[in-house]
Amino acid sequence: MASTVTTSKDSAASRPGYGRLLRTRGAWTFLLPGFAARQPFAMLTLSIVLLVRHTTGSYGAAGAVAAATGVSMALFAPYSGRLADRHGQRAVLVPGVLVHTAAGLALTALALTDAPLWALFAAAVPTGASVPQVGPMVRARWGVRLKGSPLLTTAAAFESVTDEFTFVVGPLLATALCTTVDPAAGLLTEAALTLVGGLLFAAQKGTQPAVGRDRHTRVEHVSALRVPGVRVLIVTFLGIGSVFGGMQVSLAAFTQSIGEPGLNGVLYGVFAAGNMISGIVCGAIAWKTSPQRRLVIGYAALALTASALWTAHSALLLAALGLLVGMCIAPALITGYTLVESLVAPGARTEAFTWLTGAVALGQAAAVTVAGQLEDRLWGGAGFLVPMAGTVLALVTLLASRSRLAAHPRGRTVARGVGHRDPVAVD
Repeated sequence: MASTVTTSKDSAASRPGYGRLLRTRGAWTFLLPGFAARQPFAMLTLSIVLLVRHTTGSYGAAGAVAAATGVSMALFAPYSGRLADRHGQRAVLVPGVLVHTAAGLALTALALTDAPLWALFAAAVPTGASVPQVGPMVRARWGVRLKGSPLLTTAAAFESVTDEFTFVVGPLLATALCTTVDPAAGLLTEAALTLVGGLLFAAQKGTQPAVGRDRHTRVEHVSALRVPGVRVLIVTFLGIGSVFGGMQVSLAAFTQSIGEPGLNGVLYGVFAAGNMISGIVCGAIAWKTSPQRRLVIGYAALALTASALWTAHSALLLAALGLLVGMCIAPALITGYTLVESLVAPGARTEAFTWLTGAVALGQAAAVTVAGQLEDRLWGGAGFLVPMAGTVLALVTLLASRSRLAAHPRGRTVARGVGHRDPVAVD
């Protein structure tokens, strides 16, 4: 009997879970400043949309300026990740934070002075290009701390929950500031939080991945983009981005049309809360199915629920559908980030994570643009067609290319040389 009890206790102690994850040595030194540094990211797009919509009177113009920010972020994020892998996170983060703060302030000033649209685009590009890639940097730090551990899936879930918690707080804060304080308050607050949070995170030098050349493998000249599985994940994350962008513009237009603009942050918060709840559950489950299979099933559910958004004609129904859509996003995000650990060499993971983050931003940017045009030109709620189209097209690609998500035998990575790494356990 005593042996049985001991075995049961040992099993419980070794089971992957949030408690065990948060007891990882050094984790809190980067988790707390990392949370502060990524909070502004959830405010950026919505703050731009609300400010430019106020100064120009057009959702199309607001969506286009926000899209310029997203596109530039998507294009520059992988390069930022590659530099962080080569030179260290601090070396990239500090100048990036300073540039982002200055560019955000310039964009705010131009919008308030009724500058021409081209000037807003000119300021939006550096604002997006310099967005600090704190989420991928935190994930890379987890990868170092948990190398070969089954806690990697739990860490991916924890990061998704953290991201989505910011997307609960961020839109609510941006909406409250822009509608009750001043239309520019959201973007100004975003710039201030980025500066303070980013510098605090950069100061945590002890937990950043080591920088240096491995004598057995050469990773510095090979991009994570060369891994076929990463390219498949990029397409799936583009579809996820289309949900975020389509929801942001369409919810703002919907609440404006019913005379309740303050509901925008609430409805988007419900959507993000669904994502957060399902993320918590995903991290607490000891999965037996492969991550490839989980991704296909979860993404099919996402496409199905996103396809129903445009049918909603009341705030209550839209909140319910938004909750379901959010609950379907987290499993896809978590599984995608988990697969990176088995597909990509350690020396290129920050870059791989930023490709995925950039894909979400690019999908969001495209969706913001298209949804804004649909809302201006067609009926109210037409922008919800964008999440449907984006997820369905990404699902088709995923189904056709899912075999590329399988890790190669013997831990083959994007690095090329005489050595190889052991496969990383993800389940």
